[in-house]
Amino acid sequence: MSESRAISVTVNGARREAEVPVRLTLADFLRQRLELTGTHLGCEHGVCGACTVLLDGRAVRSCLLLAVQVNGREVTTVEGLAPAGGLHPLQEAFRDHHGLQCGFCTPGMLTTLVEFLRENPNPTADEVRIAISGNLCRCTGYQGIVEAALDAAKRLRA
Repeated sequence: MSESRAISVTVNGARREAEVPVRLTLADFLRQRLELTGTHLGCEHGVCGACTVLLDGRAVRSCLLLAVQVNGREVTTVEGLAPAGGLHPLQEAFRDHHGLQCGFCTPGMLTTLVEFLRENPNPTADEVRIAISGNLCRCTGYQGIVEAALDAAKRLRA
């Protein structure tokens, strides 16, 4: 018999309540229970960064957290980055600089970079590379991602 707990969490600005098994990961809660499939599961060991979301504004690996651990907190997924009917400046820059190819790593890259650019609004290319060093991409070679992050920083400063 699996033990469960009631949780209440704000996800992308909306309060969500659910009864969840105590061993359900945040990633599985987001994908399966809330149908927010932008959060991708890659390694399920916290290494690849594909499952990165913002928890109270900080980038975290959702595969390493249990849903019960976010009770009473605020989660932002890639779906929650953009204003209604538009794109976040970082998403626009990714589009404009071809910062994605297959798109599997993109949600984790975006959420990682949102926090990074908030804390470092005028980064160097090397600082961007360090910031995304925990996010693996098998397609882009990272150059478009770095260019997109630098452009997004300019857009966010303007």
